[in-house]
Amino acid sequence: MTNTILQMRGIIKEFPGVRALNNVEFNVEKGEIHALVGENGAGKSTLMKVLSGVHPFGSYQGEIVFEDHVCQFKNINESEAEGIVIIHQELALIPDLSVAENVFLGNERVKRGIIDWHETTTETNKLLAQVGMRAKSSDLVRHIGVGQQQLVEIAKALSKKVKLLILDEPTAALNEAESENLLNLLLEFKKQGLTSILISHKLKEVMKVADHVTVLRDGQTIETISAKDGEITEDRIIKGMVGRDLVNLYPKRNTKISDVMFEIENWTVEHPQVPDKKVADNVTLKVRRGEVVGIAGLMGAGRTELAMSIFGRMYGKYVSGTVKKEGKEIIIKSVDDAIKHGLAYVSEDRKEYGLILQDNIKRNISLSSLKKLLKKITIDEPKEIHVVEEIKAKLNIKAPHINQDVVNLSGGNQQKVVLGKWIFTDPDMLILDEPTRGIDIGAKNEIYKIMNELAEKGKCILVISSELPELLGTCDRIYTLSNGCITGEFPTNQATQEKLMTYMTYNKGEEK
Repeated sequence: MTNTILQMRGIIKEFPGVRALNNVEFNVEKGEIHALVGENGAGKSTLMKVLSGVHPFGSYQGEIVFEDHVCQFKNINESEAEGIVIIHQELALIPDLSVAENVFLGNERVKRGIIDWHETTTETNKLLAQVGMRAKSSDLVRHIGVGQQQLVEIAKALSKKVKLLILDEPTAALNEAESENLLNLLLEFKKQGLTSILISHKLKEVMKVADHVTVLRDGQTIETISAKDGEITEDRIIKGMVGRDLVNLYPKRNTKISDVMFEIENWTVEHPQVPDKKVADNVTLKVRRGEVVGIAGLMGAGRTELAMSIFGRMYGKYVSGTVKKEGKEIIIKSVDDAIKHGLAYVSEDRKEYGLILQDNIKRNISLSSLKKLLKKITIDEPKEIHVVEEIKAKLNIKAPHINQDVVNLSGGNQQKVVLGKWIFTDPDMLILDEPTRGIDIGAKNEIYKIMNELAEKGKCILVISSELPELLGTCDRIYTLSNGCITGEFPTNQATQEKLMTYMTYNKGEEK
């Protein structure tokens, strides 16, 4: 017997119009943390879905060998029975069930045909202690944070006697402290002999915990590199992922900032369900033409709530405040009003608010401004095709054609479709909420270039991001937000991560 727990040999997986995996080779050693990296659309998630039975045997070519025997999983239950458990990026928890009920959902503790709640609770408490969870087994999942929900998923995996744990972008929605805790947990599991496969776009996290890194590009294995002898470096991983050296992640922009174009004054909005709780408290900010302005804040600070309340009062109960464009007050009471006044909003949740997943690229982009495509009372289809093909090429959306359904695109390409949709409206003010969340480093670089091009054309851009290096690398000025209040404003050349974090944690009325 060898120390290899998993071998995937010559894996080929095709979807209509695209070969997602092309003869992929992937080997994992027992008891290690093995990172799987690549651009969006490289085939990482598809490969793990083949391994876990989501894509069943017969729908792909190639061979899976786990613990020295060939496996032909017809569904996810068969892979879990072997000890292979996958935790997807989008958590599969039921909000209105308790932590204990979620942990043992589908794997219930039963005595004489009836759920044994005492054993369920006892076993859940042991698992929660093992993953270092603060929440109680009786807490409803909807009442705990995203970081704690991620731990529920891991506890759920441990309850299935997991041998190989697959985590797909586990820290994408976590703050820095929660991400650190999760990585430390993986290192602890490693000491206990558990094997993990980590899919992540956060290369610093990969380098911190991975024993080996396998790089995929365009559905093919590029190389597997080892942490021994310092082979794993960020530059080497990036070169493998994108096929070239990425010299400057944050491309420089020819800054041409002019007069204030957009501003909000004394903007106050209350929580929609909690009386007297302010999600935006007397917020005042301004953005000039050609300027990229950032908003930095911890999760729960009110960043998204502020953006949604500005963009047509999509969130919360408006209390007071004004919105001005070029010095004149404008009234925005609906999304339609916002679009008419030249605003656009790219949501942090592209699948919920940004896309019609079951429709194609063409329709998703053109729907944002159908009036531009009217020919008398019908849509000018040749013009629609021309416009969308032009946007597809400009944004480098990787898809065989514009009739491809967006549900089959990678996360980075879905994000580009959302951007393309709003670019087609030709907005004056573009609000980007976590524009690069869950996408690879190459796609991030492309989106930063798009932001720069828009700013150079005199557009105003407001960026919300959890990644402080991203704000420092792309913005001209940065506001800090804490508990719905603006606590600081800094030109980027006077800001540091430490300074921003200090102001992001202030409460209203504290001394700075």
